[in-house]
Amino acid sequence: MFNRFEVFQMDVLKEVGNIGAGNAATALSQLLNRPIDMGVPTVQMLPFEEVAEKVGGDERIVVTVFLRVEGEAPGNLFFMMTPEAAKMLLNRLTGFDLKEGLDFTDMEQSALSEIGNILAGSYLSSLADFTKLSMYPTVPGLAIDMAGAILSYGLLQFGEMGDAALLIDTSFFEGEDQVEGQFFLIPDPPSFAKIFESLGVPLSYD
Repeated sequence: MFNRFEVFQMDVLKEVGNIGAGNAATALSQLLNRPIDMGVPTVQMLPFEEVAEKVGGDERIVVTVFLRVEGEAPGNLFFMMTPEAAKMLLNRLTGFDLKEGLDFTDMEQSALSEIGNILAGSYLSSLADFTKLSMYPTVPGLAIDMAGAILSYGLLQFGEMGDAALLIDTSFFEGEDQVEGQFFLIPDPPSFAKIFESLGVPLSYD
């Protein structure tokens, strides 16, 4: 099914990823009052059922910030990191002294939610600006659980998701330190067509 995404359409999605990464780095830098860089993201389309595989499988424990996208092209957003990456991100960005393991304090979870909200908002704003479509996020939620369980909860919470996911692999840098996370946009079934039609590039189903 993914051969319907032609080269130009993928280039548009990659450009959105690049702009979103730049906006996210700027937002984090302003929040923390120090330089934060983001690497050039890797952008690809994949079936919804392969999302969990990209973060290590259904049973892989992940820290996830998730939210619903509302507006003219609704869908769902998930930002997933390993617990190790989440703790490194908190340590590098906030200076928290964190213990190993899966436990996060209420303050740490709040900080992760805010960071995820900034990142998701940056990418969503980039997509909305690019397409001129009204798209806005709901209040984010935070979950620390198996990837399969989180995605299943998303299906129950938000209803049937689209069959395609946009994956943006993201890397954060402060000095020589690097933290990786994966950002998934899973539009509702009609939303990809709306996004590309807004750009004058109708989505082909041939």
